[in-house]
Amino acid sequence: MERVEQTPEVVNYVDRVYQTVKERNPNELEFHQAVKEVFDSLVPVLVKNPTYMKQAILERIVEPERTISFRVPWVDDQGNVKVNRGFRVQFNSAIGPYKGGLRFHPSVNASIIKFLGFEQIFKNSLTGQPIGGGKGGADFDPKGKSDLEIMRFTQSFMSELSKYIDADVDVPAGDIGVGAREIGYMFGQYKKMRGGFQAGVLTGKSIDSGGSLARKEATGYGTVYFVEEMLKDKGMSFNGSTVTVSGSGNVSIYAMEKAIEFGAKVVACSDSGGYIYDETGIDLSTVKRLKEVENKRISEYVMEHPNAHYFEDCSGIWSVPCDVALPCATQNELDETAAKILVANGVFAVGEGANMPSTHGAVEIFLNSNVLFAPGKAANAGGVSVSALEMAQNSARIAWTFAEVDVKLQEIMKNIYRNSMKAAEDYDAPGNLVVGANIAGFIKVADTMIMQGVI
Repeated sequence: MERVEQTPEVVNYVDRVYQTVKERNPNELEFHQAVKEVFDSLVPVLVKNPTYMKQAILERIVEPERTISFRVPWVDDQGNVKVNRGFRVQFNSAIGPYKGGLRFHPSVNASIIKFLGFEQIFKNSLTGQPIGGGKGGADFDPKGKSDLEIMRFTQSFMSELSKYIDADVDVPAGDIGVGAREIGYMFGQYKKMRGGFQAGVLTGKSIDSGGSLARKEATGYGTVYFVEEMLKDKGMSFNGSTVTVSGSGNVSIYAMEKAIEFGAKVVACSDSGGYIYDETGIDLSTVKRLKEVENKRISEYVMEHPNAHYFEDCSGIWSVPCDVALPCATQNELDETAAKILVANGVFAVGEGANMPSTHGAVEIFLNSNVLFAPGKAANAGGVSVSALEMAQNSARIAWTFAEVDVKLQEIMKNIYRNSMKAAEDYDAPGNLVVGANIAGFIKVADTMIMQGVI
């Protein structure tokens, strides 16, 4: 390991570029946060490779190649015309077509989509698959909407988005608020508008529409595979550990499933209303039925399991003592106060299943407390990894078995872990996966941008 000293010239350069980002993107706090977290890791890289500064890679990589914002009009079941705002940020295509999910949630705005798209550049790079970074969505809330309302909205959304996507240009997928139903409606609308069956234009499709087995499970499984590698390096394992998982959506459910399969006892999970604590271990079959079949609140769990407890305020989940914490709900859900409580209660590993769920202050507390920490851009890359495998199957017009996809996913997550650890070691931050993941993801994209010229 060669020690890389920070120099005032490089530190000032990085600060200057970051200030420009803030000035050009005022009030986009989530985007600022994502950029700063990556930039903080890159100073030693720029010291060692000044070509990146000469080629203005930082200045170029923080500017999306294309930002699209559009009107989405639709009609509700009462005949009222509604209008939402749609987004697609095509951030970087250096190593492949833009790839990233679509999020339907009232909180969606330019800052949220840009932070997610920026993170996606490095996450996709880490997977080793030929995919660039992008993200999209709308400030539409599917909760409480009928199937027909969701169909009308998604068809209107795709009518505009279809102008900008293609299997070799931009391949969206699902995210919060966008599951198999929404993807199905969008795929049908795209097919109708394009006049042909192009399976590779969307991922997360149903199996009968060209989707991949294991895609639904991939993000949650991948998070646990990554954390298990991290634990094994320290002679530990999920086996026999107590685990808390925030959320009860797709990522959370399958993170819980794999953790339980690995011998863990999951004692708490949540939704936006509150969290449940079951000292004997969460009955995952009940959670799956409530959330995936009946679309009910997690509070209903205690009606069937009287020994369990329900607490309002989902943020309180981090007060539950655990060995391993898996924040799998949404960005910035785990702050400094929660991090201190987790540390005080003896947590020894944190794995981010969501995108940027821990604040910068929380991450610092974990690292300074010697808690093993798996950052989201590495730990939750399983979903987009299997999306890329879905694209490969679509291109070849073949379908792999669940087991075949799962084996490939495990190997991808192990490689992300190894490459992140090596990058951290190479740049004088041994064991720091935040730094390692940022550097490993950045270098591949930056080198490719240089090879392709100033475009």
